[in-house]
Amino acid sequence: MPAPEDAAASGGPEALPPTVAPQLRALRRRAALTLEAAARSAGLSPAHLSRLETGQRQPSLPMLLALARIYGTTVSELLGETVADRDAVLRGAETEPTRAGGWTYWQAGAAGRGMQALRVHVPYGSQGDVVRVHPGEEWLYVLRGELRLRLGDTAHRLGPGDSAHFDSLTPHRLAAGTGAGVDLLFVHTLLQSPTATLCLGPTPGDTHE
Repeated sequence: MPAPEDAAASGGPEALPPTVAPQLRALRRRAALTLEAAARSAGLSPAHLSRLETGQRQPSLPMLLALARIYGTTVSELLGETVADRDAVLRGAETEPTRAGGWTYWQAGAAGRGMQALRVHVPYGSQGDVVRVHPGEEWLYVLRGELRLRLGDTAHRLGPGDSAHFDSLTPHRLAAGTGAGVDLLFVHTLLQSPTATLCLGPTPGDTHE
């Protein structure tokens, strides 16, 4: 049986860019951390982190998130991605709706940020049984309708003007409480990378909103 850290770093079917390994080393050194100190903070062995930095192992996305936090940077920078200048203002008339898993959402913030902001419509009866757990935080605000929110073993009913802010590692489930559905403002911290695109639907392996 593989060691937990080896299993966690399998990286999935999509190989990461070849620039990731040297970028991991450069950012660790920029943070003035030894290999041993960084590995200890990330819950890895120094030998395993060394293999990540030399490209012998592929880091998993949760591992990239952990290393980004330790190095005081973003996953995008760990991946060596360059982000074009972004406007601070996003016009509602210029955003196109996207549908996934029965939900409809509109971007309410720039892509590639440490937080992702969305305006979401959740129809009644869609994804009510999907429970999600993933790293990060979530904040939501009810604009219209009633939201049924379950956090762990506790159920909540939220109406217009109500909000919730919680750790995404808490098992959570969102559903509309009335037939008209519910409209939300939604902000969450997720891996901002093409290798971890936003997915709202209950697809196989789905673990985030």
